[in-house]
Amino acid sequence: MKDAVDRLTPLGLMVLALLAEGDMHPYEIIRLMRIRKDDRLVTITNGTLYHTVARLERAGLLTEVGVDRDGNRPERTTYSVTDAGAHAVGEWVRRELVRVDRPAEFRIALAEAHNLERSEVVELLTERRIALVAQGDLHESGLRGAVAKGVPDQYLIELDREVVLLRADLDWLDRIIARIGSEEFPWGTHEPTERYLEQRKAARQ
Repeated sequence: MKDAVDRLTPLGLMVLALLAEGDMHPYEIIRLMRIRKDDRLVTITNGTLYHTVARLERAGLLTEVGVDRDGNRPERTTYSVTDAGAHAVGEWVRRELVRVDRPAEFRIALAEAHNLERSEVVELLTERRIALVAQGDLHESGLRGAVAKGVPDQYLIELDREVVLLRADLDWLDRIIARIGSEEFPWGTHEPTERYLEQRKAARQ
């Protein structure tokens, strides 16, 4: 049976991570995600966002904390992430950082990796590296075997591309593991910047 983390969608994960920054109503969540260009990572529509918020509330991962009205605008319900929701964010990121078969989810896990401790992220990405090496070796072996059997190059271009991409991914991973592992690399929570405060203000309008 799937647990709450297994049932958590990428959009749901990003909503919970956003609420960790402070209580918000769905309209503010949508606007802030679009301001930050989070639609690069997930599809954001009003319908899917409100549906996701409802599902997260039923699952006990967020909770209603108030209802307000601004002028003639419709009432807006404000939500807060629960302890269970905050835990789910960390656990989802842990699970996805090491997987090599879900590239879309991995991008989101990277975007939210700062929710974990620096040392844990280094450990998880190192575990991912081991899996990528094994995957790369398998692909390179398959490519060499196909060439040795005389398979025409035109049938191997996809496999050749995959080998090149895996090598590039490993090179990048080695660099980012070293960067995150350095205390000079900023990590974790920080004081709100002027840009962050401007984004929050714009999202509320």
